[in-house]
Amino acid sequence: MSGKLRLGVIGAGLKAAEYAESWVKMPEIEFAALADTTAASRQRLIDVCLAAAGAPEPKGFEDYRQMLAECQGELDIVYVSTPHAFHAEQATAVAEAGLDLFLEKPMVTTVAEAERLIAAQKKSGVTIVTAFQGGLSPLVLDTRRRALAGEFGELIAISGMIWESWSSNYDGHWKQQPDISGGGFMFDTGAHMMNTVCLLANSDFDSVSAYMNNRGRRVDIATAVSARLKNGALATLTAAGEGPPGCASYITFFYSKAIVRIDAWGGWREISVGRTAEPREQAEILGNPMKNFLAIREGKMENSGSVEMGLRFARLWDAIKESAAADGASVRIVA
Repeated sequence: MSGKLRLGVIGAGLKAAEYAESWVKMPEIEFAALADTTAASRQRLIDVCLAAAGAPEPKGFEDYRQMLAECQGELDIVYVSTPHAFHAEQATAVAEAGLDLFLEKPMVTTVAEAERLIAAQKKSGVTIVTAFQGGLSPLVLDTRRRALAGEFGELIAISGMIWESWSSNYDGHWKQQPDISGGGFMFDTGAHMMNTVCLLANSDFDSVSAYMNNRGRRVDIATAVSARLKNGALATLTAAGEGPPGCASYITFFYSKAIVRIDAWGGWREISVGRTAEPREQAEILGNPMKNFLAIREGKMENSGSVEMGLRFARLWDAIKESAAADGASVRIVA
């Protein structure tokens, strides 16, 4: 045995192929197996692996369950990158197989799915990390540490917004098919905003009121949320998935001693204390989050993408859907 961590991949789409370009060069990683329902996607990922000097050819499977059954003793970690609605079933199967898991965002689509995954994780004791760039960003993690230490004072309110020309960018894509997407713009790109808010708020949500507009699509394109957190802070979140070309986000955390502005992916941060505004800090948005996953797995880094954080996110998302379906009626979140 080479001493490398043997990686299995479920979902050999474009994101997996993009990451594989750098992962196949990591001395810690060896692609051992991959599963995807599409032969062309499997071959594309295999080709990426074979392009690296000395890299072996991973075994290919059409069904991820067959991969887990046949390769369970030949795998150490699994990366899941499939449409959102498949995450819960696949992630739970990986946890039940006793394998550590790096899971594309969002973790699951409902609270019930989150609770099943948490039960499987607790039973097996495996490490599960959700691959939110913001959750792994050094600026977001530093903000979280400083907020928890009380440096900024009490959290008073949160204002978050995110926009993208998503409606046209993903016209005809699986992301706009509700049976496999789990939601529209708010659950896809907007998930980055929701997750960063969930991570930095240091509190579960208490009640939520939300409106959605599909703007002629089968899924939500614009979403507006007004909420109260259990720590008393108030929050507004706006997602606009139709507009000019581009994508950006701005999240402002209003504390009693400071104002922190940060983007959903942790690419930049601005902190104001009193009348003094510090210069904008920039951080490169992670191009290779596998390094962070390995650091979390080894206990060298906090697991900001834990199943518990995924449950907080799922509770917020379920409440947003329920309220929007009831034309903005307030929904109380019972933990």
